[in-house]
Parts: sequence; C-alpha cells; structure tokens
Amino acid sequence: MKYSIIVPVYNRPNEVNELLKSLAAQTEQNFEVVLVEDGSTLPCQTICEAYKDQLEVHYFAKPNSGRSLTRNYGMERAQGDYFLFFDSDVIIPADYIQKVNHYLEDTQADCFGGPDKAHHSFSILQKAISYSMTSFFTTGGIRGSKKSLEIFVPRTFNMGFSRKVYAKVGGFKDMFGEDIDLSTRISEASFSVKLFPTAFVYHKRRVSLSAFYHQVYVFGMARVDLYQLHPESLKIVHLLPAAFVLGTLFLMLLACFVTPYALWPLAFYVLALFFESLFLFHNPLVSFLAIATSTLQLSGYGLGFLSAFCRKIIFKQSINIDEALKKHYKKKA
Repeated sequence: MKYSIIVPVYNRPNEVNELLKSLAAQTEQNFEVVLVEDGSTLPCQTICEAYKDQLEVHYFAKPNSGRSLTRNYGMERAQGDYFLFFDSDVIIPADYIQKVNHYLEDTQADCFGGPDKAHHSFSILQKAISYSMTSFFTTGGIRGSKKSLEIFVPRTFNMGFSRKVYAKVGGFKDMFGEDIDLSTRISEASFSVKLFPTAFVYHKRRVSLSAFYHQVYVFGMARVDLYQLHPESLKIVHLLPAAFVLGTLFLMLLACFVTPYALWPLAFYVLALFFESLFLFHNPLVSFLAIATSTLQLSGYGLGFLSAFCRKIIFKQSINIDEALKKHYKKKA
C-alpha cells in the first residue's frame, strides 16, 4: 500500500459519494481511503459501504473535534507510505494518482501539493468562486499556479507528505490555517516541498456568497495567527487584500471629493477580471459573477486580516479565531 487518502467529513454524504466515485475511477489503485466522520448528524457510512467492492475504504466515526484533529485521527490509523489529503468537496481526475506516482519517481519529494480547478459540471457560482480563489489577479497564484508571488505552500484540499515527515514533524494543530502551519513546519524541518502542477483536483467550494465571504474573512484573520507563529511566513502577497480594501476606500473618497477619474484604476482592474475569466470559462455570466466573488474574496480576506491585526498585534487583545473556525466548519453542513 503506497498512499493513504485521508478525508475528514462533516455532514456531506452527497459530496462523499462524488469523491469516492472519482477515486474508484483512478487509473492506478495503489491506495486506501481513510474517511473519518467528525460527529456528523448525516453520516455517510452506507455510501462508503457501497464502494467496498471498488475501493479499499476504511470508515471511522468519532465525536466532533474539528478537521485538524480529525485528520490526525485518520493518520494514526493509516497504513500507507504517503498520506494524501483532500477536502470532501473535491472531485479527483482519473489520472491523479498516476501523475503523483510519476512526480514522486522524478523528484522524491517529501511533501507536495497541486492546484485546484473548476469542473465543467460546476454551477456558475462555483466557477466564479473558483476563479476568484485561483486567479493571479486575486490571490497572486499562491494556490498552485506556476506563476506565483509566493513560494508554493501545499494546502489540504490537495496535499500529501511521507510517513517519515509525519514521524518527525507531527500532525495538524487545532487552528485555522492548520495546513499552512504544517507546511511551514515541514519546510523548517528541511524536508523538500514541491508543487506538482498537473496533479490538480476539482474543488467545489462554497455554495453561497455569504458562506464564501465568511470563509475568506476567517482566512484573513488566521493569517495573523500564522504571522505570530511563523513571522517569516508573512509575505507581501498576503497584505494585498488589505491594501485593496484601503486603496478602494481611498479612491472612492478621491472620486467623491476631488475627481471621478480616481475610479479609473478600479475600472481597469474590473475589466481585467472580466476578460480573464471570460477567456477561461467562455461564459459572460461567470465573468460578471467573478467580479462580485473576486471583490468578496479580496474585501473579506482584507477586512479579516485588518481586524485581527489591529486587535491582536496593535491593541494586544485576545481574540479566539478558533471559534470562527468552528462556526465556519459547521456552516459547511
């Protein structure tokens, strides 16, 4: 057994069915699936049992503790030489394991990850959200693009590392941004971390604008926690959403009190978002919605970062970002 695919689940039986269906279609089957139900009220055990003849599926159920401890629970029971991590809301291309095999044969990476994309079957909203989370214009390409403003950091929607990494570095901390924290600790332990650019997954993401905004707001808050744990991990790209919020406010004030031409930079930016998303999806509805989701992505992350930075770093207040994590985790139900 080479790979253990570890998936935490909270009230997502339909998504689990799609995920297992895509894993059953893999061209190479040298893996087990360790699916851990984290206190769900809508269990997926019967769905897992339906795939027993197609996959080696190990189903576990435990009280709710959050996704970090749930992944650790799965690793403690996994048998593979490498651990692979997916979110329950992803679909895996049929040649994913085959590609990972080839990359590992060539690079011998200790830790790795790949990008995410939008599947053709996704809704218009899901495609727009996917664009706003992956475009160089919105995130700087930090989630797996070859062209990026930051050194690649694997995230648990598409991440893997070896058993020897786990033995030395340990598992996920019970925090938001836990995958970035673990990737940083892996690098600090002198293990090799690689991007496998063609080993992508289809990530469905949130299904409403409000849930998406809440998610990215907490991402922005969590970046401050990561800064406190790993000061060197804070890069210019992480400050860009906050700069977008402050810059937009400044331009709007200029437009109101000085000249309306102050809004031209925003207009050019909106046009860039529209035409890039139109080139990618060939659907003007996706492009119009991508403008809204990109604005939510940047403003949500920026406001979350500014709020946490002011309260925790400037005013030295104690705020519990983990509570925001738990709210977000339960919103996924």
